[in-house]
Amino acid sequence: MTRIRLATNAMRIIALAAMFAAPWPAKAQDAKTPYPAMAPFEQYLMPDRNEEIKMARSAAPDSISADAEVLVLTKTGYETVVKGKNGFVCLVERSWTAGINDSNFWNPKLRGPLCLNAPAVRSYLPRTIKKTELVIAGRTKAQIFEALAAAIDKKELPAPEPGAMSYMLSKQGYLGDQAGGPWLPHLMFFTPQTESKAWGADMPGSPIIALQNPEERLTVFLVPVGHWSDGTAALHTDGH
Repeated sequence: MTRIRLATNAMRIIALAAMFAAPWPAKAQDAKTPYPAMAPFEQYLMPDRNEEIKMARSAAPDSISADAEVLVLTKTGYETVVKGKNGFVCLVERSWTAGINDSNFWNPKLRGPLCLNAPAVRSYLPRTIKKTELVIAGRTKAQIFEALAAAIDKKELPAPEPGAMSYMLSKQGYLGDQAGGPWLPHLMFFTPQTESKAWGADMPGSPIIALQNPEERLTVFLVPVGHWSDGTAALHTDGH
């Protein structure tokens, strides 16, 4: 088996473990997770705003992120610190953007740099903003997802628009203890809940990974790519 095939199999396992947990009963997950409750909010903040801006921009190539709007997390929520010109928004997501059963949901170490295109800014980013508001308000995990589901059902939060996607090409992120770092550079496509087979995801030989988030009526399709945002290679594809 070639290195690229081995890497593809490994990254599929890590992605599923690190980003959205399988739907095991919540009590079983809570018994095992090292993060059963929220840490003090200060632990989720980055003390250096410039470093957070730099990390956010590292999610995409400079040709995209240099003219993007940049958000940073503060004690009162995400704030715009750099105005954009091209419709993209870059930010560093925190642990509570994961699925309800993800063992890293309250992991204060998690940092997920991403740059969202305009359709994702309009239809995915509001979920991150809403979750963050609920976290700051002291809501429990269950209350957060109850509020999200209600907002989605009332169409206060929009369904993902066609073409909604993001870049996650940063070497600097930390996507969970299972990944132990940035995982691999990849693109993410956001859709209303969709069967994996509609995209050919998770099929033998397919590069597409499907992550289901039924609580948010959301499916995220991941497509790993071969280079980080700085242009350096992420995978060996020489066949040895």
